[in-house]
Amino acid sequence: MVVEKELISKITLRLMPFLGLLYLIAYIDRQNVSFAKLEMVDALGMSEYAYGLGASLFFIGYFIFEVPSNLLLDRFGASKWFARILVSWGLVTIALAYTQNATMFYILRFLLGACEAGFFPGVLYLLTLWYPSAYRGRMVGLFMIFSALANAIGAPLGGVLLDLNGLYGYAGWQWVFLATGIPAVVAGVVTLFYLSDRPEDAKFLSASEKEWLRNRLASENSGMAANAGDGFKALINPRVLLMSACYVGFPLAAYGLSYWLPTIVKGFGVSNTVNGFLNIIPWILVAIALYVVPSQADKAPAKTPYIVFPAAIGAVCLVLSAVIPSPTLQFFFLSLAAAGIFAGQPVFWSLPSRFLKGAGAAAGLAAINSVGNLGGFVAQNVVPWIKDTTGSTIAPMFFLAACLAIAGVLVLVVGRMIRRDADVSDSTLAENSG
Repeated sequence: MVVEKELISKITLRLMPFLGLLYLIAYIDRQNVSFAKLEMVDALGMSEYAYGLGASLFFIGYFIFEVPSNLLLDRFGASKWFARILVSWGLVTIALAYTQNATMFYILRFLLGACEAGFFPGVLYLLTLWYPSAYRGRMVGLFMIFSALANAIGAPLGGVLLDLNGLYGYAGWQWVFLATGIPAVVAGVVTLFYLSDRPEDAKFLSASEKEWLRNRLASENSGMAANAGDGFKALINPRVLLMSACYVGFPLAAYGLSYWLPTIVKGFGVSNTVNGFLNIIPWILVAIALYVVPSQADKAPAKTPYIVFPAAIGAVCLVLSAVIPSPTLQFFFLSLAAAGIFAGQPVFWSLPSRFLKGAGAAAGLAAINSVGNLGGFVAQNVVPWIKDTTGSTIAPMFFLAACLAIAGVLVLVVGRMIRRDADVSDSTLAENSG
C-alpha cells in the first residue's frame, strides 16, 4: 500500500533541492549584470541606457528559443536537455568576462538568453509529471525560493567579487562573470547522471509507487487529451494568450527592481560590499513570502486572491518608496515590494495545469513564460531611460508599480475565465453521465 504523503516527501527530497540548486545558479547568472554594471559601464565606456539595452537582450534570445526548447525537452528528456542548457549558458557567462566592447556584450547577452531558454518552464512542466495538482503550488513556491536565495547570495557575492579588482590581472566585473559561470558547467554534467526524466524511469521509486502516481495523474488529466497531441495547438489557446499577456507585469516588476536595486542602494553612499549585504534583506522577505503564500493557496478553493493581493501590496510599496524621501524608508518599502512581486507567482503557475497537459503543457508553459519575460526586456530598457530622463534613481518605481497593478487586474480576468470554463466542463460531464 502506498502512503501518499510519504511518496510525495520522497519525490520532494530527491528532486526539489537539486532543481532549486540549478535555479539558484541560473538566477545568479541572469542577475550578475546588475552588480557587474557598477564597474562595467565605465570600463566599456557605455551609458546607463546602452548597458540596459545590452542586459535586456537576454530576454529577446529567451523569447525566441523558449517554446522550441521546451518541446525539445519533452522529446529528449529533462536530464539531457537541462544538461545542455546548463553547460551552454555557463560557457557564455564565462565568455562575458572577456567582453571587449558594447557589440560583444550585446551578442553574448542575447546568446545567454538563447542558451537558458526552456529551463524555468521546463521545470514547471517536469513538476506536472511528478506531482498531483494539489501539491504543485507549494512545489513551485519551494522552487522559486531558490531565486530569492540566489539574490541573497548573489548580492554579497557580487559586492565581494567587485572588490577583487586587479586580482590575477582581472577587473572586479570580470570576476563576477568568471565565478558565476563555472558552477553552471559543473552542474550541467552532474544533471546528466542525477536527474530522472519521468517517474517511470526513477530507480528510487518502487513499482507500486510508480503505479499509484501514474493512476493519480491519469485521473487528474482525464478530459484534457485535446491538448496533448500537438504542442503548438496550445500556443493559440485563448487562455494561454491571455495568461501570457497578464504575466508580463510580474517579470517586469521583478527584473526592474532586482536589476536596479543595487544602483539605488549605491546612491545611499555605501561601499560595494555593504551594498551587497544590504541587498540580502529584500530576498529574505521574498523567501518567506514564497513559502507562506503558496502553502496557504494550496489549501484554498480560490487561487486568484493569493496572486492579486500580494501584487497590490507590491504596487503600493513601490509607490511609497518613490514618494518618501528617507533612504531608510525607501529601502524598507522596496524590500516589502519585492516580497509582494514574487509571492503570488507560484500560485499563478498552478493555473495553466488546469487546462494543459503533455506536449500542450510544455508549449503552453513556455509560451506564457517567454512572452511574460519580455517584461524583463522592457524593464531593463525603460528603467535606465527614466533615470536618465529624470535624473532620479527612484522615479522608475512609479512605472513598475503601474505595470504590477495592471497585471493584478488581468489575473482577475484570467481566474474568472478559468472558473467559467471549469463550470461548463463539469456541467457537460454531469449531463453525459446522466
